[in-house]
Amino acid sequence: MDEHEPTYGMRTRMIHSARAANETTAVSPPIYQTSTFLVGTPEEGAALAAAVAPDHYYSRYGSPNTRQVELLLAALEGSEAALAVGSGMAAIATALLSNLRAGDHIVAQRTHYTGTMTLLTTTLPGYGIAVTQVDQRDTEAFARAIQPNTRVVYTESPTNPTMDLTDLRATAEIAHTAGALAITDNTFASAYNQHPLDLGYDLVIHSATKYLNGHADVTAGVLVGARRLIESAWEYARVHGPMLHPFEAWLLRRGLNTYGLRMAAHNANGLAVARFLEGHAAVERVYYPGLASHPQHALACQQMPGGFGGMLAFEMRGGYDAAYRAIGRTKLCLLAVSLGGVETLITHPASMIHTHQSDEERAAAGISPSLIRLSVGIEDSEALLRDLDRALGA
Repeated sequence: MDEHEPTYGMRTRMIHSARAANETTAVSPPIYQTSTFLVGTPEEGAALAAAVAPDHYYSRYGSPNTRQVELLLAALEGSEAALAVGSGMAAIATALLSNLRAGDHIVAQRTHYTGTMTLLTTTLPGYGIAVTQVDQRDTEAFARAIQPNTRVVYTESPTNPTMDLTDLRATAEIAHTAGALAITDNTFASAYNQHPLDLGYDLVIHSATKYLNGHADVTAGVLVGARRLIESAWEYARVHGPMLHPFEAWLLRRGLNTYGLRMAAHNANGLAVARFLEGHAAVERVYYPGLASHPQHALACQQMPGGFGGMLAFEMRGGYDAAYRAIGRTKLCLLAVSLGGVETLITHPASMIHTHQSDEERAAAGISPSLIRLSVGIEDSEALLRDLDRALGA
């Protein structure tokens, strides 16, 4: 868009910010389904081979489709640059491993997405990278865990699935005081609701599979932040190869066009369902930062100015058996893992998501046998409440 135009809102940016990367006259840009591109001269080929993230050279390096997505995501987070890769876990691994070496130390919170937990507890130590995990609700624990060789403070807020929050501004300050980078996974909150770069973070990660795409038909990830960090991450990705293919990038760009509309609906439905469940006789407890009963509700209001999202969890009275009966009775709430799509998904975290953790690790993360996770979609809220009421009944 013209740099002299007034600042546009999010919905406008998600439609028009990538227009400069569409060199065709097609309103909907084409899919560049090619692995390589012609170059005009040997000199041009040499220059492209040495460039960072060329989008008309070789598709592992980049493509017009990924370039369009990266422009949209940089505009969304207000960052200098973005890098799109093949999955959320690829984004997390790229963000960490492009900034850590053997002998380094990372401070991370205790509760993360299950794939991230394996990365922290098994993969990084196997590379000679020490990891200290702390309770994300105890900000001072991050400061106490800092060591002379700490290079990264890594967080995720809200957590999956118990919706605990991390004080992002405070943890960014702790990282920077130690000379370390602050990196966070913003998937659950999403950029509509939370802006970690504004709170001092250096790199922000999303599983673009979730809210950014929003249609359960793409697996993708993204890193956003300072250009120097994104260029370093691109070099790691160039060598390790977690590329985002052109068709998936095209689908992700299409999903981003309606991002603002979808997130507003997710926020409204999430709050309505959380309030309904909190008053239901079959429910023991609801985990949702938008509820006044959430122990970190004040922090949520401070660092999630856009809203509280569509993710929540709740514990059933009656334990494991009651939870299993409920997830098998829903009609509109679909029994499936993942999250952030237009459809509402219901799952049992202890048996369907966190199966790679031990009973002790699940208990430490607050994942009880009676816990149910909901990814609230954009259906009519009244229909969702009726479906849940029927499923939770005796």
